[in-house]
Amino acid sequence: MPSSRSTQRKVFLSHSDKDRAFVLRLARVLEQHRVRYWYSARHIRGAEEWHDAIGRALDECNWFLVVLTPASVRSLWVKRELSFALRQRRYHERIIPLLLKRCEAFDLSWTLDEFEFVDFTKEFAAGCRQLLRIWKIEYRPEHPPGRRRSRR
Repeated sequence: MPSSRSTQRKVFLSHSDKDRAFVLRLARVLEQHRVRYWYSARHIRGAEEWHDAIGRALDECNWFLVVLTPASVRSLWVKRELSFALRQRRYHERIIPLLLKRCEAFDLSWTLDEFEFVDFTKEFAAGCRQLLRIWKIEYRPEHPPGRRRSRR
C-alpha cells in the first residue's frame, strides 16, 4: 500500500513575516484549489512550541515553496527551512521558489539558480496560474470575500 506522503500533496510555505499578506492571499488560492498546505500563522496553535511545529510540518509536507523577497533572503529561519528541504529526498524536484520582489536569491542559497522560479513580481494571477500548472491544476481566479457571482 503506497504511503499517504507519496500520494497526497502537502505544501510547506516558507516566508518572512514581512511577506505575511502575500502568503495569506496565496494560502486562500491554494485552499480554493484544494491544495493542502502548512503555513505557520495558521497552523501553529497558541502554546505549541513553534520550533517543533515547523519541524513536524517539514516532515509531513512533500512540496516546499519559498517566497523570495529582500526580507526572506535575510531570514535565518527561511534559510534553515530551505537547507532542510534541500537535504531531504522527498523534496527532490519539489522545491519551488516564488519570486515576489527582486532580490539576491543567491544570498539565501547558491543552489536556487538551479530551480525554475514562479514569478509573482508582475501579477498575482499570472504567478498563481504558473504555480498551479506545475500540479496540472487549472487556475480559477479568487473572488473577494463576501462577494458572490451573479447568477443571471
